[in-house]
Amino acid sequence: MGSQEPGNTRLRSARQALGLRSQQQLADAIIHAGSGIGLRISINARTVRRWESDTPPWPHLDHQAAIEALFGRPITELGFTPPWAADEPQSRQRREHNGVSPMVIAGAAAGPRPMFPRRFLGEPLPGSIAADYIAITSAYRHMYWSVPPAPLRESVAAHVALGVGLVPAVPEAARRSLAAAVSESSLLVGRIEFFDLQNAVQAQGSFVAALQAAQDAQDSLLGAAVLAHMAFIPAFSGDHKRAQEARDKIRAARTFARRAPVSPEMVAWLDAVEAETETRFGDTHKALALIHHAEDVIANEQPRPSPAWLDWFTPVRLAGFKGNTLLAARHFPQARETLQEVLDQLPEDATKQRSVTLGDLAAVAVGEKNPDEACRLAEMALDQLAHNWYATGMDRVRAVRELLSQWESLPCVRGLDERLYDWNTTINALAR
Repeated sequence: MGSQEPGNTRLRSARQALGLRSQQQLADAIIHAGSGIGLRISINARTVRRWESDTPPWPHLDHQAAIEALFGRPITELGFTPPWAADEPQSRQRREHNGVSPMVIAGAAAGPRPMFPRRFLGEPLPGSIAADYIAITSAYRHMYWSVPPAPLRESVAAHVALGVGLVPAVPEAARRSLAAAVSESSLLVGRIEFFDLQNAVQAQGSFVAALQAAQDAQDSLLGAAVLAHMAFIPAFSGDHKRAQEARDKIRAARTFARRAPVSPEMVAWLDAVEAETETRFGDTHKALALIHHAEDVIANEQPRPSPAWLDWFTPVRLAGFKGNTLLAARHFPQARETLQEVLDQLPEDATKQRSVTLGDLAAVAVGEKNPDEACRLAEMALDQLAHNWYATGMDRVRAVRELLSQWESLPCVRGLDERLYDWNTTINALAR
């Protein structure tokens, strides 16, 4: 007879978010994760089936360590309840009664677990807490462009954990706006983890948490933004077998965006995300068509305000996407002209984007057989990275250095190596 209960939806959702379609695939992934931390464990699909049941058993210690290594979050945030917590007064039913789903409680995976007294969630808080939390979220949004990524990530992750605890404690009228701020904050954590620190596993967990909080906020545009960011993970993986995974996330993002009034900038950004995805999977013709559509949308669609959090995208940033795609398509003169215009128009504080643009311009110079110019531009990118570290920018510089291998003996290439492998750059890259 079939059960009417949904089972352990937290673990199942986390598994599916990693692209693991079957319970056996999860078992294999946990074994591999355990091996990576020195554990020799044995798990099969039957074990996973029990874990995804309505009453999942508490896993053995080695299994716990492997599961946490795979998902990057505590075991208790994946639907498992420790045997000693049977008398916990803050039950799942009470959390649901307070107006927040268990999925948002699981969303604390984006950062440290909230360490509140047990009475915290049981005591009502004033609705003004939501406004205060939103103000801090806005401040972190602005800090992203200048504060070093590692310490900022820790602070914003703690902010997420705080918000997860606050949502059920504020009046019902304030919960949706507070949950939206929690979602935005978790999205920011994921952006830092992915673009700045190159930790795709952590970023995946933060994006899932952001999506769960967006659900509680009933904010489909935030949901679209999170899903589009999730498409970057398979797109940047270098694995062409994951192309369908990336495209599925983009389709989902577009579907979510259609559920609410959407600004031309948001539509254009989704085009740009899809264009970058197609570029990385080799279809530059489709990517350029998407970018042309995005340009047309921004130029001709009726203006509509964008969400405050959409601060990572402007027409200049769209031109940056275009320049990178033209580079990949080997249209070097057009790429150089486009990227130089981007460089000229970027605001002074856009150091992260400037490092990426300089790296792309350096790659164009390599394509045009101009190693001296390539080295000059790559060193300028390193100047930006010394001021504000950005792993994505460093990737561009390293890619240029690989392209310069045929000119190893030139003084300019040796000079670039001196900069690329000096003490500060080397230690900064390894530390991050």
